[in-house]
Amino acid sequence: MMRLILRPYQPTDANVITTWLKNEYLMRQWCADRYECYPVTPEDMNIYHERYIDGQSQRALTMLNGNNIVGYITLRTPADDSSEQRLGFVIVDDSKRGQGFGKTLVSMAVKYAFETLGATKVSLGVFENNPSAIHCYESAGFKRVIVPTTESYSCLGEIWNCIEMEQHREL
Repeated sequence: MMRLILRPYQPTDANVITTWLKNEYLMRQWCADRYECYPVTPEDMNIYHERYIDGQSQRALTMLNGNNIVGYITLRTPADDSSEQRLGFVIVDDSKRGQGFGKTLVSMAVKYAFETLGATKVSLGVFENNPSAIHCYESAGFKRVIVPTTESYSCLGEIWNCIEMEQHREL
């Protein structure tokens, strides 16, 4: 039986989460250029948190199944407008892929954004070369949106384009 909860990220969570990044390609799909070097160490992750995750405009959440860490996600306010929350750094335990944890993690974060943070829109960007993530977001209710300029990152000697997706609160 799954007992899934979201709770605020704790520094010790990094010891588990960083083990899911099995290679640099997966790591770049997860964080683009936000972390400089592969592998990402627990220290790297906690330094990032100390620097950027203030608990107000940026939050980090860990998903637990009982006592086991199975997912991680961030929410941030992209502008000074709290009506929008943006998902990022979405990852689940790679040994548990295909069990619905990703969809559940995303759905729980969206619910938190709408109900707790009062957002009316939740957005995210996902790389075109990550079809399993795109499928996950679509299954959690996200729709692709056309944007004037495509966000692109230089990763591993290639240019990776982002697909913009969003979901609006039902009123």
